[in-house]
Amino acid sequence: MIMEEKNIKKIVKESYSEIARKKGCCCCGNFDEEEIAKSIGYSKEEINIASEANLGLGCGNPVALANLKKGAIVLDLGSGAGFDSFIAAKKVGDTGKIIGVDMTEDMINKAKELANKYGYKNVEFRLGDIENLPVESESIDIVISNCVINLAPDKLKVFKEAYRVLKPDGKMYVSDIVLLEELTQEQRKNDELIAGCVGGALLKEEYLKIIQNAGFSYNILYEDKEISKRRQYQGFNLESLKVELYK
Repeated sequence: MIMEEKNIKKIVKESYSEIARKKGCCCCGNFDEEEIAKSIGYSKEEINIASEANLGLGCGNPVALANLKKGAIVLDLGSGAGFDSFIAAKKVGDTGKIIGVDMTEDMINKAKELANKYGYKNVEFRLGDIENLPVESESIDIVISNCVINLAPDKLKVFKEAYRVLKPDGKMYVSDIVLLEELTQEQRKNDELIAGCVGGALLKEEYLKIIQNAGFSYNILYEDKEISKRRQYQGFNLESLKVELYK
């Protein structure tokens, strides 16, 4: 490991705490939050559902991939201010439930405030580490994650935890940044790149191998290679990988 896990988590936590307080993306460049959301697959209707929770983060729309049904119990890994959680809450309805987990207290507080403001009764936000989820085993129908696992130092732990909490027929839908060529040691240690979803990202083949090592089978749904050139990832040779995982 290039950097100690606690240092990586400290960088990520401090960066995303600042984003939560200021309502601003760390890697949006010249784009605003709505433009970013549209460019990675959110409809205008979805953005309007939870516009205050849209902080210009993410690299896809895992809720759209998941095709959620009424009554589903959904876990949102790295839920941030609740953008995906609130969109998912509309789809699962009153008989369903969304659990958002994030390690950043400022994000959790913001998400809870917005849930109260707009009267979401089927959403719960929990402070916790996605490498050690505060969630019961085999209690979740669908896990979603949007550009978050790349921030975790131990990605195998994250996928093993997701496997643990999923019901036997459960599925996981991930949109994440993966590298198409290796970074330099200097880039791996760069705080801004770590917080910006690049410095901690894995090569695509390594990422997919970890998914298998956690016990999952998978289908690659889509690979967005344009995200590097057109948007917020500074021209690095990477892509946004959209994957369906199942036990």
